[in-house]
Formats: sequence, C-alpha cells, structure tokens
Amino acid sequence: MSDANTKLSVEDRLDIIELFAKYAWGIDTGNIDAVIACFAEDGYLDHLWQGKLEGREALRKAFEELWYDRPSWWIGRQHLANHFLIEREGEGARVKAFFSILQYNVDYRTNFVFGIGTWDNFCVKRDGKWVFKSVYINAWTGPDKVPWFGETRAYSPQPQQPVATTAAK
Repeated sequence: MSDANTKLSVEDRLDIIELFAKYAWGIDTGNIDAVIACFAEDGYLDHLWQGKLEGREALRKAFEELWYDRPSWWIGRQHLANHFLIEREGEGARVKAFFSILQYNVDYRTNFVFGIGTWDNFCVKRDGKWVFKSVYINAWTGPDKVPWFGETRAYSPQPQQPVATTAAK
C-alpha cells in the first residue's frame, strides 16, 4: 500500500464500492457466507439494535437473529448506498456513504422506505481483497443523528402547525 498521503487508485475505489454492493446483496438475500466474506477476520459491525458485534461468529449469530426471529420483517429489503467519500487512512480507507433501505412488505404487497442514515466504515485490503475492518451504522432515528454542519436555525424547534383560518361568512 502507498503512503497515507497518496490517493487510492480508481481500481481500489471501485473495489471498495463493490464491497458495499456485495454486503448489501448478502444481507438482503439472506446469504450469510457472502456477508461474512465482506469482513476481515478481526472486523466488527456496530449496529444500532444489536451493539458492537466483533468476529465472524458474532456477525453470523446477529444476522440469523435479524433474518429469522422476525418472520417477513427482513425479507424484501434493499439496502442502497450512495455518495461515497473514500479517503486513505492508515493501513486502509475511511469510507462514508449515505444509505436508504427500501422495503417490499411480502404480506401486504406494498413498498415503503424503512430507514435512512449514514455509514462510516473502515476498509482494509487483505490478501489482495478489500474487506470491512469496521462498519458503523448511523441510522437517522432522531434529529441528533442527522449530520448537519450548518447553523442550528435550520432546525425547526417545534413541529410547524398550520395557521388557523376562519371560514368565509
């Protein structure tokens, strides 16, 4: 690997983006081996609902719980990642991306947005292949979770109520 100040190659960047795609395909199709293959041996996932999951066995157990402890809750999901920011960092690359999760409800045959948020992942190249050393999921579950560097006046302090009007006489 080159020194920390040099830019990653286009091939490395594409391989990292494809890593995100492989992960999404694995989790959204119930392919545990594909999910596990996306992580370094010493990799971990920091998941909103399950906490920090270190090692492949913890990941395997967590995804089996997600997929099978809530029938019809996970099937039909589609994780989408976009707007990648990829920067060399130490031995690997820091990758930030937005995500959205679309859901097809198999019982009601309807589609909806399940959630949105950001990823802050660290990827390393092991045996010539990019894998996740860490995956941090920042699900937007409240205003404090939405990244914002602008002024706080962009936030509405209270939900806006429609202005009451009087009926015509």
